[in-house]
Amino acid sequence: MVKWGDCDFKELEKLRDKLTELQLQMNDFMEACAKELAARLLRKAIKRTPVGQYPPGSGKVGGTLRRGWTAKTEEEAKSGGKSNATNYARSLPITKTGNMYEIEIINPVHYASYVEYGHRTVNHKGWVRGRFMLTISEQEIDAQAPKILEKKLRKKLEELFK
Repeated sequence: MVKWGDCDFKELEKLRDKLTELQLQMNDFMEACAKELAARLLRKAIKRTPVGQYPPGSGKVGGTLRRGWTAKTEEEAKSGGKSNATNYARSLPITKTGNMYEIEIINPVHYASYVEYGHRTVNHKGWVRGRFMLTISEQEIDAQAPKILEKKLRKKLEELFK
C-alpha cells in the first residue's frame, strides 16, 4: 500500500479565516470607497463652480452657488460659512441597492441647474451656456474610479494579509 504522507492544513485554515474576515469587512470598505469618490467629486465640482462678481456697495456677495455644494439648504449656502467637502461627503447617507452603493450629491441653490446646463437671457433673445461643473467632474471621477478603487483594495488586502 502507498503512503501519501502528512499534510499540514494550518496555512489553508489561516487563509480561510482571513477571507472570512475580509467578507465581514467588505460592506464598510465599500461604503468608505463610495464616500471617498463622493468627496473627490465634490472637490472637483466646487473648484469648477463660478463665483458671482458684484460691484462694491451692491450688497451682494458671490459664492452662494459654490457654498451650496456642502449646504443642506439654500439659506445655509447664503449665510456663508466654509465647509470641507470630505467631511460633508462623510456625512451623506449611503443607499445600497443590490451591489450598488449610491450617494446623492445635490446643490440646493435654486439656480444651480441653470448654471449647470445653461439658460435663456433675461430678454429671451440669447442663451447663456452651461458651465457643467458637476457633469464634467462626474466624467473625470468615472475615468479615475477604477485606479482609485484598485489602490484602496490593494492597500486593504496588504493590510489583511501581512
